[in-house]
Amino acid sequence: MEINFLAVIVAALSSFIVGFVWYHPKVFGTIWMNEIGMTDEKLKQGNMAKIFGLTFLFAFMLAFMMQMLTIHQFGAFGMIGGDLANAKPSYLAFMNDYSDAFRTFKHGAFHGLLASLFIVMPSIATNSLFERKSFRYAAITSGYWMVIMTIMGAIICGWK
Repeated sequence: MEINFLAVIVAALSSFIVGFVWYHPKVFGTIWMNEIGMTDEKLKQGNMAKIFGLTFLFAFMLAFMMQMLTIHQFGAFGMIGGDLANAKPSYLAFMNDYSDAFRTFKHGAFHGLLASLFIVMPSIATNSLFERKSFRYAAITSGYWMVIMTIMGAIICGWK
């Protein structure tokens, strides 16, 4: 299994495009800012190079791991310890037969959505409860990650 770094980079960059729309004042931006007590003045005080640089790094890390969540062939690759030199002929035959099985944008989107629903949303919701954040905050933030992980899953799984 080769890692498609271009797909990982594009998937990571997709988070910026969705974020620009999702957090636009005419979509959820104003509501989100009100829910967290953010003001335009506070927003301007941030080190944007640091924020966007780290945001890309974290998005890249997420997109990188989406391969393991959306591409089933990584499971077979893991069974041989990630070293083709140790692969038995049965592994090579399996990969010849099934290397493209379930490698579609639709399948990746499905797994991305499932991961966001069962991993990310519960994490954000739990933190929101203890931080006394509103349901609106949890819904906006979780919704963003559901869209992002659905798109990332589609890109990662479907781009061969």
